[in-house]
Amino acid sequence: MRADRLLSLLMLLQTRGTQTAQALAAELEVTERTIYRDVTALSAAGIPVYTERGPGGGIALVEDYRTNLTGLNADEVRALFMLSIPAPLDQLGVGDELRMALLKLSAALPGSRRADETAARQRIHLDAAWWFQSEEPTPHLKTIQSALWSDRSLDITYRSDFAAEVGMVIAPYGLVAKASVWYLVGTRDDHIRVLRVSRIQQARLRDERFEHPPAFDLPSFWKSWCEEFESSRPQIPVTLRVSPSLAKILAENRPETLLSPPKIEPDGWQTLTLTFESIEAARTRILGYGGAAEVLEPLALRRSIEDFARQISSRYQ
Repeated sequence: MRADRLLSLLMLLQTRGTQTAQALAAELEVTERTIYRDVTALSAAGIPVYTERGPGGGIALVEDYRTNLTGLNADEVRALFMLSIPAPLDQLGVGDELRMALLKLSAALPGSRRADETAARQRIHLDAAWWFQSEEPTPHLKTIQSALWSDRSLDITYRSDFAAEVGMVIAPYGLVAKASVWYLVGTRDDHIRVLRVSRIQQARLRDERFEHPPAFDLPSFWKSWCEEFESSRPQIPVTLRVSPSLAKILAENRPETLLSPPKIEPDGWQTLTLTFESIEAARTRILGYGGAAEVLEPLALRRSIEDFARQISSRYQ
């Protein structure tokens, strides 16, 4: 543990320059006395570290002491430090390890590349979470991760779509985080299953191990599974007559749902066909369009929209 802390101390001094003992102690979650002991240990090991007292002083390395990381050009450095630590990795418990790895790389960069690192961090930030998406509880994620690394089966209790709890034995092949939502890929009764981790109510490691199939490729499987899942979702075609302004918004934000080229009237209104997952989803979305949209087909949806409009009008009269 102390060796890790000494290395962390060295990396902090290389990346941040002169630091006070108080700041280093807070960063490494130790006492200032421990920091001074660690500085003595580094010095005894031949690391040119020194301390200066008084205002502006602190702990520092000799200015020209640095381990250079060669071979990285400016574009590669920028690409590397665009990486942020997404929530799924923190949930797996590897966020600290990734931070330390990036710190080591940063410490080893030659001075000419340090500005590229800073610029990348300040100009581009990656946020993997979708809007209004709260973090799902995944209390059994660590247990699943342990099963993955040891190729051991799991006893789990899973909450199905209809809130029924189902017990099963599954051989875990991999974990996938899609938009910060975790999915478990594994086999049950020789069939590959994809399970949402937040629905796993209980998880227990079994003693027996299974043989992970050498030919199984998790990224390839996930790509094909997502394509099949998206193509199998129900698609309800809805023919709408929409205003010019709404037509422009739909063309920009929902081009993938337009089934046919729109028919444009002289006043700019357009008749077009959109797809929705269900009648209920279509009704909710179209009511939000207000008077800018009129349902032409299917008739059942048109009647439902009329009924909801009457209820709303009656409520607000």
